[in-house]
Amino acid sequence: MLDALLAEARLRWGLDPAEGLAVVPAERLVAVPLEPSRPALLVPLALLHAAAPAEPPAPLPGRHGPAGRDALGVLRRLYPPDHPVGRLGAAEGTTIASLAEADLAGPLYLRPVAPELAAASPWGMPWISNRLRAPDGCPWDREQTHESLRNHLLEEAYEVYDALAAGATPELAGELGDLWLQVVLHAQLAAEAGVFDLADVQAAIAGKIVRRHPHVFGDAVVRTAGDVNRQWERIKEAERAAEAAAAAGEGDAPGPKSALDGVSRSMPALAASQEMQERAAHLGYDWPSIDGILGKVAEELGELAAAEGSAARAEELGDLLMVVVNLARHHDVEAEAALRAANEKFRRRFGIVERLAAERGVALRDLSFAELDGLWDAAKRELARQNEAAGPLSPGAGGSAGLPSGAPAPRTREPADEEG
Repeated sequence: MLDALLAEARLRWGLDPAEGLAVVPAERLVAVPLEPSRPALLVPLALLHAAAPAEPPAPLPGRHGPAGRDALGVLRRLYPPDHPVGRLGAAEGTTIASLAEADLAGPLYLRPVAPELAAASPWGMPWISNRLRAPDGCPWDREQTHESLRNHLLEEAYEVYDALAAGATPELAGELGDLWLQVVLHAQLAAEAGVFDLADVQAAIAGKIVRRHPHVFGDAVVRTAGDVNRQWERIKEAERAAEAAAAAGEGDAPGPKSALDGVSRSMPALAASQEMQERAAHLGYDWPSIDGILGKVAEELGELAAAEGSAARAEELGDLLMVVVNLARHHDVEAEAALRAANEKFRRRFGIVERLAAERGVALRDLSFAELDGLWDAAKRELARQNEAAGPLSPGAGGSAGLPSGAPAPRTREPADEEG
């Protein structure tokens, strides 16, 4: 049967099996990593003399969203609407857009699409990036370096961070795509330099995650998230020791890496502080109770009040911020997110203060502290009314200027970061 189908596809549509060919049972299409830039034959299991699965196959992870749970949905995601579909054994074909469920009962031939049109393929963007960097590609892309792209990476990461506030939205998909482009571009530059490529990037993170989850991919046993944290740090400590030993054998390293070495110095200071303190806590370096942290806050406040000179005050203020971040960590609050929420609330309130002052025909700088405080209280009341009208989930209601309204969502993250 397959020989006859191949012969017909070669004769009618110029199939060259040497370019690669996927033969996919239509009943299992949702679970197969179909690559649209390669030709494919969709063949019902009955024509392959194979039994249909007792239960529908699980959709392929990464393509298992709402549009990836049936064969037609998968095809419409992977191929352009006007892409031709050959019906083997039939005089005429059809297109992806007009393909019907009944068409899947017979064998179909899918011609390969141009790589730049394989938008939903994991290899579509790498191909596009390579094309842009070609001698006849885009002048801007050809000028880029790892250094020139650094700020773009940070910008895209922050835009993803902002989009996450709204949860799973189409906008978040777009922002994640922008961030993915940065990964692809850096892998492309490294491939041109002969150092690594995107396959190495994927292999590195996949290998690391499997290695650090022996309770999922091995025979280790954990019962709680705390057990996972402790196991995670033990594995990372062993990895650091192995890296140090390997480097020492090459004469490159003076000693073992620190548990804090993987915390980027380019991270926002609050986030970096929380990350470092979490790593230390996973290794047992932590306050036994929150009472000790509260006492330390009072102690640091006293030292700040007693500090003389700008350098001493800056140092004491930094110490105070570190302790406040630790307090946030013990309350399962992301300090960075909490301060962002407080900033946003201040932005909204201050905007109302400015409007109220303008309505009264006065400049803020000409008002007394008591008058300014009155405007601030009026702004708080106005925001409270707005939030009450909008519903209980609206941000910015109540509280003081320095605290976000309501606690940020509890932190549910992987133990420490993936790198260090």
